[in-house]
Amino acid sequence: MVDGVMALLSKSSKQSLLPTFLYSSPNSFSLDRFHDANNSACATSHESLDVNNLLNLEFPFSKFNPQNFNLNVTGQLDDQTLQQIVKPRCGNADIVNGTTSMNSGKSSSFHTTGHFHTTGHYSFFPGTPRWPANRRDLTYGFLPGNELTDEIKAVFASAFQKWSAVTPLTFSQTDSFLTADIKIGFYSGDHGDGEPFDGVLGTLAHAFSPPSGGFHLDADENWIVSGDVMRSAVPSAVDLETVAVHEIGHLLGLGHSSVEDAIMYPTITSRTRKLELANDDIEGIQWLYGSNPNYNGSTTPTSTTEERETSDGEIRYLASRWTLAVFLAVGCRALLKD
Repeated sequence: MVDGVMALLSKSSKQSLLPTFLYSSPNSFSLDRFHDANNSACATSHESLDVNNLLNLEFPFSKFNPQNFNLNVTGQLDDQTLQQIVKPRCGNADIVNGTTSMNSGKSSSFHTTGHFHTTGHYSFFPGTPRWPANRRDLTYGFLPGNELTDEIKAVFASAFQKWSAVTPLTFSQTDSFLTADIKIGFYSGDHGDGEPFDGVLGTLAHAFSPPSGGFHLDADENWIVSGDVMRSAVPSAVDLETVAVHEIGHLLGLGHSSVEDAIMYPTITSRTRKLELANDDIEGIQWLYGSNPNYNGSTTPTSTTEERETSDGEIRYLASRWTLAVFLAVGCRALLKD
């Protein structure tokens, strides 16, 4: 460690870069693109936000459902709707082939839609994929070229623990990346899965539905590994563990939730540490896998600022550079196979 900042991974290969998880605006950023293992979510383009040009943007209003975000449907582009639209977000559309992929929670009964099964607010992938009953002890491995430190690996271990605390699932690290159930890697640009990363401030990560196990993070982003994210000098700083907890939810079969406090909500404000599973997250994951026999109705408390700070009080980063910008996600289109 040099001057309180974690050294970058070797950049000797395209797959050895690390991620940074930033934001896309000073107020919110896109957590990810999540994927059905058999279907591809849309790419997301970005351009500088200019309110005067909003009418010229090719935003897919037909794929945006105000009710998913508990907005009043007025037929007008009011302030609340506009604020939600301009938040960078997951590239998966709210509406796919006329069917919403999120549930506003206005119906509490389980029902089946053409693409997502939903209860309350949470959602699942098409077909409700999950890890099979004979695979409850899952392993995860890291791309060898990333050469991650033990401190970084501990962030992921903590993120997995949030989900194992409320389900019968267990997660253990393996040194064998190729045979791991869940494969975690930081990649830059085109990395061979048809969903290239787009550099700083674009898509931050994506995960695939079970049992695929693919968990990819953008190496060109800037990630905070430890320390109080609120103390970062950069307004758009993002906590690595916060993103990891969200992506693991996708790896286990959860889609996005319309509950703003839920881990699976598609957007998050910058400089935020959000680790506690909401009741909506817990109900969704337990619908898929059942409850941990030792679960007593509460999750592990979020680490305190003091616990997250290094011995010298510094904030540690996984970053090659810091860039502050405001971006707007536009022109998104879902490309789901028939």
